[in-house]
Amino acid sequence: MTQDFNFNNELSGKIALVTGGTKGAGKAIAERLVQAGATVIITARNAPEQENSSMHFIAADLSKADGAQQVVSEVLSTYGRLDILVNNLGGSSTPAGGFAALSDEDWESTLQANLLAPFGWTGAFCRK
Repeated sequence: MTQDFNFNNELSGKIALVTGGTKGAGKAIAERLVQAGATVIITARNAPEQENSSMHFIAADLSKADGAQQVVSEVLSTYGRLDILVNNLGGSSTPAGGFAALSDEDWESTLQANLLAPFGWTGAFCRK
């Protein structure tokens, strides 16, 4: 049994940011937010494969402080606020071979990209 839901305008007037919003789960979340009436900003290092005029794209590497500051500045200067934040960013470039193959640099890089960077730049929105 399938139930139809009407999500039109439940988020009308809300400003949403989805990190890693150009593909996969982030893209699906961003599309759902648009369907619900939100103004949606997506960010990733690379532009989406297909441009979507219903979303504002900001190219940035959020694992770096300057990329995070760029996103915070652009969102706040363009929209004045942020209501919804979806931290979907993540990944790893560690080598294959399991635990024993990982260097200290692998651990630091993965923690920076997946934990420390999102925590830091999320705080930047809270302080504005």
